[in-house]
Amino acid sequence: MILCGLTLTGFSTTVFLDVVTRSLGHPWLWLQEVTMTFFVYGIFAGAAAATRRNDHLCLSAITEAMTGRTRLIVETFNRLVVLAAALCMVWFGYLNFLAGFGNFRMPSMTPLASLYAAIPLSGALIALFTVEQLFNGWRHGFTAEHQVEEQFVL
Repeated sequence: MILCGLTLTGFSTTVFLDVVTRSLGHPWLWLQEVTMTFFVYGIFAGAAAATRRNDHLCLSAITEAMTGRTRLIVETFNRLVVLAAALCMVWFGYLNFLAGFGNFRMPSMTPLASLYAAIPLSGALIALFTVEQLFNGWRHGFTAEHQVEEQFVL
């Protein structure tokens, strides 16, 4: 969550500075690249944080009505789907990252790989947090009370 706050602050600050410098007639062109970097990393850090807190979109309305073994199976299936998507983010994000060294951002000539690195990093964090949720759910159950207690511990 701290990373999300830092990227949001960086994004807002650089947008503000970009507007001010353009209004003064002396734009800092590199600010657009920094703003884009904060935006991209903020989105992917937010996706990982939402997974950690179980705030992402999932079929919670259906699973909360279930109990026992049925809920355990459906919750496990939901998290395995998220895990598969996270592993795809890691693999294909890494391939995209490698391909990004052949393309460059203007005017700094920074490789696009610097932006694409957020994809596999986010995928790895999402996978880690999903595995954590699976083990916690298998040990303690997938109840809402356990998830609320877990959020306050962090």
